Amino acid sequence: FKQMSVILKSAAAALRDSVQFSSTQERMDFHKTIKDYERQGDRLVFSILDELGTTFITPFDREDIHQLTSSIDDVLDGINSSAKRIAIYNPRPIGESGKKLCNILYRCSELIELSMDELETFRKNPTKLSAYCKELHDLENEGDDIYESFMIRLFEEEKDGIELIKIKEIMQELERTTDAAERVGKVLKNIIVKYA
Repeated sequence: FKQMSVILKSAAAALRDSVQFSSTQERMDFHKTIKDYERQGDRLVFSILDELGTTFITPFDREDIHQLTSSIDDVLDGINSSAKRIAIYNPRPIGESGKKLCNILYRCSELIELSMDELETFRKNPTKLSAYCKELHDLENEGDDIYESFMIRLFEEEKDGIELIKIKEIMQELERTTDAAERVGKVLKNIIVKYA
């Protein structure tokens, strides 16, 4: 889980950095980097699930391990999907709302990494892990607000239909990825309820 969270944070950092650039080549380069992280994550998922099938005693329920693995992988997949859309659609420079969503995703990745550090000790004191889950929830709400305000402005102000579709698709994927990050927090909250 720790390794997955480190890969996730690296991918989120690359996505955050990628939206500062508007050249096609730079966007393609960032997507290639993020795709490499996503593949590393996939290899870890297979490794975790393989170990899950062969290990007799696990630190917590197999179902919880599977859900946590899948939920972290979903965030990584969403980051990759967002970067792919930016590279393929190559819209005009990403605006402030897109940059804010990328910053939120990066903060979510930091919280997920911190949460993985807590997995070994949360049974004695779940306070930190609970706080990280709450912040993931709050960040998802903040992401929703940014996304909704942006969409209202987009449909009022954007006159180029093709550009509107490109930007709308990218922003939807970024927002969906913040939802995926919140789901990691929900899985962790369920683990806290069961074991703390």
